[in-house]
Amino acid sequence: MGFDGSDFRMRLNDDLLLGVLMFKLATSSYLDVRRRGFDVSALRYEDLVARPLDMCRVVLEFCRLPVSLAELAVRAFDADSQRNSGLAIAAMGPGRFKEPQLTPQTKTKLNELLKKYNMPLIGESTIIDGTLSCS
Repeated sequence: MGFDGSDFRMRLNDDLLLGVLMFKLATSSYLDVRRRGFDVSALRYEDLVARPLDMCRVVLEFCRLPVSLAELAVRAFDADSQRNSGLAIAAMGPGRFKEPQLTPQTKTKLNELLKKYNMPLIGESTIIDGTLSCS
């Protein structure tokens, strides 16, 4: 992804910390590509879950594809795209892993890391530049 990893030399003693680092890497890469003038956009998972049909229409329109495919796209969400792999819902499904807990101490630590990298903090409702929306 274009990072040598030197910024991330730290003990990963929490699954949430790994998630925050992956968020930082993906978001930084996305923003860098936009700064370089490429026509890329993001979408929020929360928007896709809340309004799947509307968001699929927005994405298809952005990609200059027929918006009439939106209902088919939404139906595709019902299929397990990893069904024949170790990442299948049946293999990774509910009860297989312990849910990480966001304690106040963990939240403070993660927000310090996010602040260091100029990323939105946990609990902030920040929309990143170029995010597609159906509103």
